[in-house]
Amino acid sequence: MNFQQLRSIREAARNNYNLTEVAAVLFTSQPAISRQIRELEEELGVEIFTRAGKRLTGLTPPGKTLLPIIDRLLLEAGNLKNAGKDFKEKDTGVFYVAATHSQARYALPAVVRDFRKVYPGVTLHLRQGSPQQIAEMLLAGEADIGVATEALANYEQLLTLPGYRWSHSVIVPPGHPLLLQARPISLEDLAGHPIITYEHGFTGRAHIDEAFAREGLAPEIVLTAMDADVIKTYVELGMGIGIVASIAFDAERDRLLRAIDARHLFEINLTRIAVRRGIWLRDYACHFIESFVPTLTPEVVRQKLNEGREG
Repeated sequence: MNFQQLRSIREAARNNYNLTEVAAVLFTSQPAISRQIRELEEELGVEIFTRAGKRLTGLTPPGKTLLPIIDRLLLEAGNLKNAGKDFKEKDTGVFYVAATHSQARYALPAVVRDFRKVYPGVTLHLRQGSPQQIAEMLLAGEADIGVATEALANYEQLLTLPGYRWSHSVIVPPGHPLLLQARPISLEDLAGHPIITYEHGFTGRAHIDEAFAREGLAPEIVLTAMDADVIKTYVELGMGIGIVASIAFDAERDRLLRAIDARHLFEINLTRIAVRRGIWLRDYACHFIESFVPTLTPEVVRQKLNEGREG
């Protein structure tokens, strides 16, 4: 039994049993992948995959039992390497952070800047995606940590840590009627205007929908987007009012817009930091998390990860 055999099994399951894709992922040939799989099956005395001719079609019952064990073995092998690097190559490495556009654009810049000053020998890759894509990157080992507001807590295989709380703001052009009201704006006020906001699954959109639904209101949402920059652009064009994360509004940069605090209308949101359960995080990754959320010290993060491993 060797790690290449284990990787061949894992990647076959991940890539829908397409050995051509598995070979590309592992930088080898399709016949080599087939041989690795067959050799491990012969050693274990069970078939891991169902087949139609030479083509893999799925996992057998033994395969479904063995795959989680293979995942754990490969995870711990990676942990062993990373733990060793923390002693041998403490301040060098490659670090992958996955984040939504809003987090990458508005919440992380200062953290990334400070991280680069402290760890100039670490190459940091910032990957963007939807919350679901971020979760998938973490589970596939394509990211070390993930930062998003929604969806991350829905995955049992991920350890999610509380980040920071934030609220929404309503953005409008200067002179808009909502700016002239003496009383605080209401959901009924907002429902009287075309609305531009986030797509479903992004940046607290669920809390926006829930607030209107509770009041029995059906707002006219004329446009949705994944990030606040796009929303603000169309608000500037007069297409409607915008509902965005408060951190996405900058009075100096957004001079053609005005912001109205909407924290009393929509539930407060929580940004989360997620890592795959059981993983060994490099020291610099723990310090990145601490820079983002000072209460999440390396000791706290490692304690939570150890709790997850023991559980």
